[in-house]
Amino acid sequence: MARLGFLKLGNIATSPMVELLLDERAEREDMEVRVVASGANMSPGQAEEVAKAMVEMKPDIVFVVSPNAATPGPKKAREVIAEAGIPVVVITDGPKKLLEELAERGMGGIIIEADSMIGARREFLDPIEMAIFNADAIKVLAVTGVYNIVYEAIDRIIEQLKRGEKPELPLIRVTRAMAIEAAGFSNPYAAAKAAAAYEMAKRVSNLTTEACFKEKDWKVYTALCAAAHELMRWAAMLADEAREIEKYGDSVLRRPHHRDGSLLSKRRLLEKPSKPSPSPS
Repeated sequence: MARLGFLKLGNIATSPMVELLLDERAEREDMEVRVVASGANMSPGQAEEVAKAMVEMKPDIVFVVSPNAATPGPKKAREVIAEAGIPVVVITDGPKKLLEELAERGMGGIIIEADSMIGARREFLDPIEMAIFNADAIKVLAVTGVYNIVYEAIDRIIEQLKRGEKPELPLIRVTRAMAIEAAGFSNPYAAAKAAAAYEMAKRVSNLTTEACFKEKDWKVYTALCAAAHELMRWAAMLADEAREIEKYGDSVLRRPHHRDGSLLSKRRLLEKPSKPSPSPS
């Protein structure tokens, strides 16, 4: 039995889904999950408080999920957990150079650049716009294969913990090529549309960073936020088209978890999932 902790500070589009990706039918018997969150706020004080609460739950490993994990709050949280002797894996949208620091400190990291920053300007963003943006981003990350990379990396750690081994912590920067390969498209047009969706989603953060941190004219940054959200919206539409192409060919790759944690696989809608055949040596 593996005991996983998920510490969520602030929000990226991976945050609401990450632990659910491991047990989509709520039937796994090989792991337990505990989630502690600070809500939208990711200040150092709150980060330290929730990190200490997580430590008290005595997980085998903690995944710290946040935007920009180089900022003081996420940094404080992983320090508190590491000082307690618990392995740490950071899941974040950046920065890319953080992987080097994490490796030096014996921590893991998964950098998802396409999990782009939201257009967080008061003149533009309200609760409904926030929810719509995250819904669009979740669809892009799900269809393009990003979530496949995330849950497969965590599943490998779970298997190591179950065997009583010290987990090998991943150091992954998710690229377009990695994501599309992990998605397992059978149709090249579907893969092409998904690749375009990934690149569009990745580009969103360039616009929102400019809008939130560089541009001072409120009319200009409001329009930039709107443009970024439109780009994510169209990325989600392209991702949806990619999924539909796979459905029309009855070739959607489905990989449900068995209750023992193993991944099954199927392509046709009307067939039973089974364990993949071992690769020839």
